[in-house]
Amino acid sequence: MERIFINLKRFEVPIERGGVCPSQSPGEWISSVIRQCVELGYGDNEAVRLVFFLPEALVVTAKNSLDSFPPEKRRTLEIGCQGVFREDIRPGGNFGAFTANLPATAAANLGCTWAIIGHSEERNDKMGVLREFAPEIDDDSSLSARALVAVDRLVNQEVLRALEADLNVLICVGETAAERGDGGFASQQRRIEKVLRRQILTGLEGAWHLLGEKQIVIGYEPIWAIGPGKVPPGKEYVQYVTERIKAIVREDMGLEVPVVYGGGLKKENAGMLGSITRLDGGLVALTRFTGQIGFDPQELDEIIQAYLGSRGDS
Repeated sequence: MERIFINLKRFEVPIERGGVCPSQSPGEWISSVIRQCVELGYGDNEAVRLVFFLPEALVVTAKNSLDSFPPEKRRTLEIGCQGVFREDIRPGGNFGAFTANLPATAAANLGCTWAIIGHSEERNDKMGVLREFAPEIDDDSSLSARALVAVDRLVNQEVLRALEADLNVLICVGETAAERGDGGFASQQRRIEKVLRRQILTGLEGAWHLLGEKQIVIGYEPIWAIGPGKVPPGKEYVQYVTERIKAIVREDMGLEVPVVYGGGLKKENAGMLGSITRLDGGLVALTRFTGQIGFDPQELDEIIQAYLGSRGDS
């Protein structure tokens, strides 16, 4: 089964107020998205599992909309949250005095079954906090290395809290342009693997024994390729990274882990990514990047069909 994750950022805010929701009622909009995905057959599709990562404000509405359909019509469509806090609610302990943060147990109680953790935007935010404390981070290689490990450890705490709350986890990893360095791809490979190894081994430390029936999926985000005007990695690059991620986990824990492309699954690259045999899916943010950017279930269907269409050609 292919895994398609959808990270809908700022769709709880209408376009007129600076967000990207095309409706004045974001709740009605997300309900329509869920309904259309069910009608397209993605709630009962043996080939694809869809997970929507949503802003907290849309989670309950989306879950209620999904639950309005018979169980057999929604079994391969799930709702997730966009991150959890590094501490959690404990029976007989802290009841959750974590103002402005989302504890994993609270996310699970809302109806989430997944959490996306370590997204590049989250890692950048954590590093930004450290820069406020120590602005010299970027000019001191030793301090910068320690800061990166500190971010990985914070991500690890979030992963553990999510698994303890019975949430499945999509953990994102990936290198920046500076970490990748100059030179040809062959000379960059050692540096790329070093970054991935650090993020994976630190970010998932202690996680595997918490798995049980839960899942960990690793999403590869080439941070250097994200944003307008950036050139995404080609097939050789994604194929190499996919193999190395799987090998790192296999060497560390003797386990096979699903890997998805987190740099943006879209119409332009769906066929190429689908042709990579070892890849297990992708992460979609938007389905339209020109004109009025946005997300549309029919366009999502086109992306998924393009991806699936090339699986047979792998």
